[in-house]
Amino acid sequence: MKESLEFPIHKISHWAEEDRPREKLLLKGRASLSDAELLGILIGSGTKDMNAIDLAKAVLMKVNNSLGELAKLSVHDLEKIKGIGKAKAISIVSAMELGRRRSDRLPDEKPRITCSEDAWKIIRPFLSDISCEEFWVIILNRANYVLNTTKVSSGGISGTVADPKIIFKIALDARGSSIILVHNHPSGNLKPSEADISLTRKLKESGLLLELPVIDHIIFTDHSYFSFADEGIL
Repeated sequence: MKESLEFPIHKISHWAEEDRPREKLLLKGRASLSDAELLGILIGSGTKDMNAIDLAKAVLMKVNNSLGELAKLSVHDLEKIKGIGKAKAISIVSAMELGRRRSDRLPDEKPRITCSEDAWKIIRPFLSDISCEEFWVIILNRANYVLNTTKVSSGGISGTVADPKIIFKIALDARGSSIILVHNHPSGNLKPSEADISLTRKLKESGLLLELPVIDHIIFTDHSYFSFADEGIL
């Protein structure tokens, strides 16, 4: 008869709910999990001797707790670690590859705005040759990389409605740090109307309260633009 283990393996299902990795992620967010806990979720299950977290720790120990080194391992390399079969190894390699691709593509996918002309060029494909007035918002992160470019409303030849509640909801949902307002003048006239100036001031005040500043308002035409920030009237 086999001897029982001196220290029995504790199943994750026996842990307090707030300590289980999946539940912890849902309750406290992904940033609250350690590398081992995230890797444990990825691995999914342990062995008869180790739960998924212990197995994840064993994997990380093999690479001196370096995610960079872990990303270099092949499926064959991972299979050499006790408890890691082909399916678990494929899951780890796939996750590491997704992380690498995200890192590689981030600069290309997210243009950065450093001046009003950058904003005009980014919005140009959306507003060129439009015969009616539209209102758009460009949402930026803290480093002024574009997170999202979204149409807020579409109107007639001489105007459109821009609802502040909709604008800031879009920006907050995208976790933006600042926004640039954009609307076009199909007539080609770059001069802001009194309504444009009033709306810009109202949105600027709202943005300050929400800690989501309006850093510019661009009036767009096909061949040029007007920047409230450049003209010092924001």
